Amino acid sequence: MAWWLVLWLVLPALTFAVVLRLIPGAESSPRRSAARERHRARVAGALDRVATRVRHGRHGGPPAPDPFDALHVQVRLGIVADHLRRLEEDRHAWARAERIIASQLAYDALLAEACRLAGVEVLPRAKGDPWERMREEVELASRGWTW
Repeated sequence: MAWWLVLWLVLPALTFAVVLRLIPGAESSPRRSAARERHRARVAGALDRVATRVRHGRHGGPPAPDPFDALHVQVRLGIVADHLRRLEEDRHAWARAERIIASQLAYDALLAEACRLAGVEVLPRAKGDPWERMREEVELASRGWTW
């Protein structure tokens, strides 16, 4: 008898919630949009890790080189480079310098990964060294990499 009461109270609430989600609303707040983007990035990272585990398997030897790894790094390099360009153009961005530095460090990490995949030696330099970044970009471009 009690579960009938719960069913009659919960079922209309769930139906109403589903109908509300189907109705398009106004633009969400910037805070909610940023939270949604962070969530999507976390899910994408988790899916990347699972895909890598599935692709390479759990056998003891080193995994065979995967051409899709190079493609993935190229796409990520393009995304980070575009993000960095937008930040440099936006004069009114909040905490612009910190965001540019963080984006450059992410770009440098992706460049190091691309160099590892392409067989380019990464010299031990200070983080954010523009000369090392330029050398790596030129080496990758000479090997046919684009982003």
